[in-house]
Amino acid sequence: MDISGDIPVLTTPQMVEVDRLMIEEYQIELIQMMENAGRNLAELARRDLGGLVVGKSIALLCGAGNNGGGGLVAARHLHNWGANVSLILAFDSSRLKEIPAHQWRILMQMGLDSNKEPDLPKADLILDALIGYGLSGDPRQPVAGWIEKANKAGRPILALDAPSGLDTTSGIPGNPCIKAAATLTLALPKMGLLTREAKDYVGDLYLADISVPPGLYQHLGVEVPNLFEKDTILKVC
Repeated sequence: MDISGDIPVLTTPQMVEVDRLMIEEYQIELIQMMENAGRNLAELARRDLGGLVVGKSIALLCGAGNNGGGGLVAARHLHNWGANVSLILAFDSSRLKEIPAHQWRILMQMGLDSNKEPDLPKADLILDALIGYGLSGDPRQPVAGWIEKANKAGRPILALDAPSGLDTTSGIPGNPCIKAAATLTLALPKMGLLTREAKDYVGDLYLADISVPPGLYQHLGVEVPNLFEKDTILKVC
């Protein structure tokens, strides 16, 4: 369903504070938020592919941070639902942060840790989980190379939280920047996703529930309606 009416947007520093309060004040651990993000990413991929992923070829591009961890969660769910999942880590697995490393170990047990490069031009869908909202400056190698390969593949791209390479505060795309057909952002839209400069890179913008308590937003002075009363994924624009 589409969101009707105006909804609040967050600056990047506000989103950092949301994440901090979730963990430190509400005891909602990062692994829980990551699971919610990745599960919703997998679900939106399933919807984009007509409601079934059995036999579909889905390529995931994952970075070493928490955004990449969400991609790894999505890989698990999509594999469980019958998709032919291929994934690449932009960095050696030794560089994964603690919680993404946990997700990687799960995939190793499932046999999904192959380092074989995905055939991006033959994918039914590419999932971009390379960089989240913490980007500063242009993407660097090896991430920049994967962004360029994804864009050149000519296949639809679904980005997690923000297209990799986009500044979520200014909305200015870096060089390079993922050109997504759709973006699934988390909690609330980041300001930069709604700028004119970002439109061609964000594509259709969706919002996913990661279980932020209403009181947390009230603490920040942000009034948020009950957005997810009917669905955990909503179309923004």
